[in-house]
Amino acid sequence: MSSILDSRPALREVIEQVAEVTGYLWQKGWAERNGGNITVNITEFADTEMAALPALAPAQPIGKTLPNLRGKFFYVKGTGKRMRDLARQPMQNGSVIRICPDCASYEIIADLPVMPTSELPSHLALQDYLLGTGSTYKATLHTHPIELVAMSHIQRFLRPGEMTRVLWSMIPETLAFAPLGIGIVPYKLPGSVELADATLEQIKEHDVVLWEKHGTVAVGTDIMDAFDQTDVLCKAANIYMCARSMGSEPDGMTPEAMREVQQVFHLPTKRPC
Repeated sequence: MSSILDSRPALREVIEQVAEVTGYLWQKGWAERNGGNITVNITEFADTEMAALPALAPAQPIGKTLPNLRGKFFYVKGTGKRMRDLARQPMQNGSVIRICPDCASYEIIADLPVMPTSELPSHLALQDYLLGTGSTYKATLHTHPIELVAMSHIQRFLRPGEMTRVLWSMIPETLAFAPLGIGIVPYKLPGSVELADATLEQIKEHDVVLWEKHGTVAVGTDIMDAFDQTDVLCKAANIYMCARSMGSEPDGMTPEAMREVQQVFHLPTKRPC
């Protein structure tokens, strides 16, 4: 069977990177069964032939109107599909969708009529915001990082800024490579418009957002970038838990030490340590 990737090597490279990342998610235990989702803006690879491809299934509503997405193209993980399977066969476990002129619905155009993730409204709302702000970010990643989700079960870490402060203080690289910290969204029904709206508010200030008792959403220039952001924060959470398991609250870096890192590496300082 022919694929939309056959004559588009640059697009193939993007999808192969998606497959690589999904393999990492499975290996880390962040993608049990069909857990987690990915959306990547691939509009830059769309030519006239791709734009003319017929829909493989009836148009589906998004659940909200997203004016910046008119005519845009995305690769999305399929609903009910496993990351470990997507790592081997990305075009059998995901699909390419085109946003319709009404900006409120989408069509599947390749390779197979694989229905997108149920959390597509959250992903597309983020993509709409990114395009509207002129961001270079093109990828959104939702996954279930064990340590970060575990921390969201403790009320202390749901207070504004507290989880960011603790994670930053565990190792200098966390502050250097995740300088925007982590946003918190109180529990909301997975796949709901309410979850999408709450996530959008947090992504205005953070590259990674934690859904209470659920998982994370990250944005990046590509899917590897979004993965790296999540991985750095999860490593810090792991360090915290390892230290905590030894019987006491870890000291962490001092506020002065963290400010020094911010100054030396010219990092954002809009949120206090």
